Amino acid sequence: MAAPLLKVENLEAGYDDVQVLWGVSLQVERGGVTTLVGANGAGKTTSLRAITGGIRPRAGRVMFDGEDVTRLPPHAKAARGLVLVPEGRQLFNNMSVEENLEMGAYSARARRHFGEQTERVFTLFPRLKERRRQKAGTFSGGEQQMLAIARGLMSVPIVLMIDELSLGLAPVVVQQLMTALTALRKDGVTLLLVEQNVHLALAISDYAYVIAEGRTFTEGASEKVAAMPDVRKAYLGF
Repeated sequence: MAAPLLKVENLEAGYDDVQVLWGVSLQVERGGVTTLVGANGAGKTTSLRAITGGIRPRAGRVMFDGEDVTRLPPHAKAARGLVLVPEGRQLFNNMSVEENLEMGAYSARARRHFGEQTERVFTLFPRLKERRRQKAGTFSGGEQQMLAIARGLMSVPIVLMIDELSLGLAPVVVQQLMTALTALRKDGVTLLLVEQNVHLALAISDYAYVIAEGRTFTEGASEKVAAMPDVRKAYLGF
């Protein structure tokens, strides 16, 4: 059996004197869609930030494609293909679409693929191509999320992590984004999602982890997790 593409072991992390993660473990298989679900404040976003280096883990290990990357800074992990689309999108609002995409392609590896990745994201999100010279701050929330994903793709991700894909977006926009993720998966991009819409998260993923109070509460195939009584009661409302 092939080793997981991303393996997180007993991760502990937090902010200043506040510890948030108390031993989160998970793994992501190559070519799959894995999701982290849980209540607000459970540690989902902190898990992604600790994995990608936005905060330094206090304990535990992050293995990516057979390499221990735990202590690498975010730009070094992104250059290897471990890329985060953060919650809230965090675009450069006074820059155009094209300029935001250029900011995503800052590593030497990404610059080598700049042309083909630009075509890739414009094919995936035609609206961005139509408005490529428009400032990001003038876009709707859905358009900004498209641009945030596109900027992440400019880094040529092997694992693309997306924090709160659907937050604040209309259902029709969410469906467009789901279609884009399906296309990315077919293209060979491995996905790790944090998603507040648990119904959606479990419907689009292969495998799920439930994070509770900074720990991995349970895990399993998404259909199996969706059928668990504790999960159904706490997160699915029945």
